[in-house]
Amino acid sequence: MSAANKNRALQLSEDLKKLSQQAINKSGLPIVNDEKTRDPILIDQNTLLVSYLLPVKKIMPFFEGLMRGEVLATRCRRCGAKYFPPQSDCSACYESEMEWFKVSDEGVLLTYTQINVKPASFSNCEDYVVGIAEFQEGVKVVARVLTNDLKSLRVGMRVKLAVIKEAQSGNLVYVFQPLQR
Repeated sequence: MSAANKNRALQLSEDLKKLSQQAINKSGLPIVNDEKTRDPILIDQNTLLVSYLLPVKKIMPFFEGLMRGEVLATRCRRCGAKYFPPQSDCSACYESEMEWFKVSDEGVLLTYTQINVKPASFSNCEDYVVGIAEFQEGVKVVARVLTNDLKSLRVGMRVKLAVIKEAQSGNLVYVFQPLQR
């Protein structure tokens, strides 16, 4: 989607939200008259779940790394910018001269939060913890933190970056495992 189309879609979404709220304030329902036909229409506020295909040819080494139990990132050979999740093109210098590197197994937990209100795709999950950790290579990674004890987590603690097979989906995912030292 082009930037112009994306902006139009975002503006339309905002306009519909405003129109819906005006209708709710007036009648208690998000029903308005269609501009062309003047027929009543309902503005649905529900989010649609969409499945889509993403081309990953240029970042396939990332997925191959997961299959080996490794988490990989990219670095621009020209300017040195590092990316996680990996990118095939550098957004700093606009070059495509990227190299792959393994993210170290241990990092430092910078922040974390418990997710109680989950997005639709995780609605069947128990509450879970997500954190951001920084690794010696200078990349920051967002991942689920495997813990049953939120009180045991501390900003600044060491975490292990691991690849596991998710029980429900069977997908390989990277996670943080708290390290006690």
